Amino acid sequence: MATNPTTQEHVFRGRGRPREFDLNEVLDKAAQVFCERGYYATSISDLTSGMGLASGSVYKAFKDKRTVFLATFDRYIAVRNGQLKTAINQGNNGRERVQRVVDFYSAASHGLEGQRGCLVINCAAELATFDAEIALRVTRSLNRSEALLTELICQGQTDGSIPVSIDSQSTARLMLCLLQGMRIVGKTGRSKKEMRAVADMALKLLI
Repeated sequence: MATNPTTQEHVFRGRGRPREFDLNEVLDKAAQVFCERGYYATSISDLTSGMGLASGSVYKAFKDKRTVFLATFDRYIAVRNGQLKTAINQGNNGRERVQRVVDFYSAASHGLEGQRGCLVINCAAELATFDAEIALRVTRSLNRSEALLTELICQGQTDGSIPVSIDSQSTARLMLCLLQGMRIVGKTGRSKKEMRAVADMALKLLI
């Protein structure tokens, strides 16, 4: 994931030279590790290797693996939301904005990113059953996605690009299920063509 203007820098002063690292950069790297391995299969050794940090630096910045995950999850959601907002803003009407959302998920559901998967689906859902705080984060993330889709469909109904006969909320929920399902199926190594075909079918919900 790309860094954003809110990048933070941590400086730790112990023995020898100060240790410095960009917090957002290491969290982006941690997200890749968690996505690829899952939460329980990820060790501190995996994280330190993936983040490019010594274990001492990790423990100075974070209490434990769960703390690393919570910070990584929040960073992941913020970056993805920013990228999605940029994509949506390229649409000229409600239908085009929904299409940008579908295209965004389609592009993330094939190739290396597709096989790596989504942090929300891969790890957060894995933990949600046993961790109320993470479950709340997952619920809020999915609710925001559903609300966004509902809003965009309503925009399309207002500007005439989407039929008013469509139930905006139910259609948004169905579309959310399809988009999240694309991220799961994408982990099996599907091609760009295959996921593009699914995206095209999803857009037919707006006819």
